[in-house]
Amino acid sequence: MSQLSALNRRAFLKGAGMTALAGAVGTASSATPAVQGYKGADGKFNFDEPYDRVGTDCNKWDLQIDRFGRENIVVPMGIADMDFRTAPVVTEALVKRCQHENWGYLTLPESYKESIVRWNKSRYGEEIDADLLLNSTGVIPAIHSALRAFAAPGSKVIIQAPVYSSFYWIIGKAHCKVEESPLKLVNGRYEMDFEDLERRIDLDTDVLILCNPHNPTGNCWSAADLETLGEICTRRRVVVFADEIHCDFVNKGHTYTPYSKLDNEAVVRNSITFKSTSKSFNLAATKCAYMYSGNADYIQRIMDAGHIETVNTLGIVASESAYNEGADWLDQVTEYIDGNMDFAQQFIEAEIPLVEWRKPQGTYLAWLDMSALSRKIGAREMAVEANKTRPPDTAEIQPEHMIEKYLVENAGVQLNDGYKYGYGSGGYMRMNLATSRQLVEAALNNIAAAAKKA
Repeated sequence: MSQLSALNRRAFLKGAGMTALAGAVGTASSATPAVQGYKGADGKFNFDEPYDRVGTDCNKWDLQIDRFGRENIVVPMGIADMDFRTAPVVTEALVKRCQHENWGYLTLPESYKESIVRWNKSRYGEEIDADLLLNSTGVIPAIHSALRAFAAPGSKVIIQAPVYSSFYWIIGKAHCKVEESPLKLVNGRYEMDFEDLERRIDLDTDVLILCNPHNPTGNCWSAADLETLGEICTRRRVVVFADEIHCDFVNKGHTYTPYSKLDNEAVVRNSITFKSTSKSFNLAATKCAYMYSGNADYIQRIMDAGHIETVNTLGIVASESAYNEGADWLDQVTEYIDGNMDFAQQFIEAEIPLVEWRKPQGTYLAWLDMSALSRKIGAREMAVEANKTRPPDTAEIQPEHMIEKYLVENAGVQLNDGYKYGYGSGGYMRMNLATSRQLVEAALNNIAAAAKKA
């Protein structure tokens, strides 16, 4: 076991990687050397050094410290953003733009759309018509705009559960109803249930939201799976919204298939794809995403329903520089995360028998089956007791809340509780592995120690 086992929480928070913030924020002249030092003479980026994010109001660290107390948080591993410094080309582009001290209205530059077209063409062979591409402040706001255009109030929107928790929220905001088509767990790998999907479609079903690669399970759906799903939806007049925000994170031996590249033209025309640099380059704060379709009528329909192409100047600058010059950084970070996945799989198999997990095909997320640990700590019974004194205007406490609480208090590790991801998520927790190997090892060592004493 590593010397990081049973890591002292306060000492780690004070000492791990605290050199980075001083260089990354401040004047442009102080930022440049820190950015340059991120990449070695061998051309390799240093992802091993923990990077301090405490005190920047980030959800992943500061929000969890506010929830549970600083003394209880060693490594937060829940919120899905990365702990690494972003690509230096992005920081350099932002610094350069910030030196121009005027922040008036920005016209969406053609060069931004061209960077999107080139990126998707060069990496995935997608042919995107720049005239059929709409900008947005995020994938979820873009999906909301599309739901207003295609899903009548009160209609059903199908999602394949367990799935990204914000789908449930945004469907409700669009005044529609969630219809879950559960995925099937077969030999440790999730599969689509096409018979169930077909049964759930009726005259009140307008839209299916596809997650590809899938959050939280990590599936990269095959072309055959997507063709079958698309044929069903097209035949039954259900529009497919393909959320492909995690597409740039694919583990070795696997492939991401863009929905827009399927062979069936009718299937492709019956879809809208949503993407962003926010996951790929860790740019969620810049509020910049996009959607596109090969069907001009669909894009016009979204515009007619009131979509506004809000433009964030720094988001455009960051995204364009990332797509134009950030490929090397992204290739290295995906390889590093893949190594984290291998490390975590070997560690969990050897040291945490109460946790079951199979390395995903894509994303940087681990969907951990902690039902055995849940039973051992009596999470269901604890939830029942906690609900007896729960204020009536608050949400019901779930067993997964108790797993989260147990791991925070006994391991200093915060994970996302699985119940938020819908049907089939009982006993599961979601863990974000997009951080330094040192922090991954620290978290796993502490979880192992907490599981052994349970």
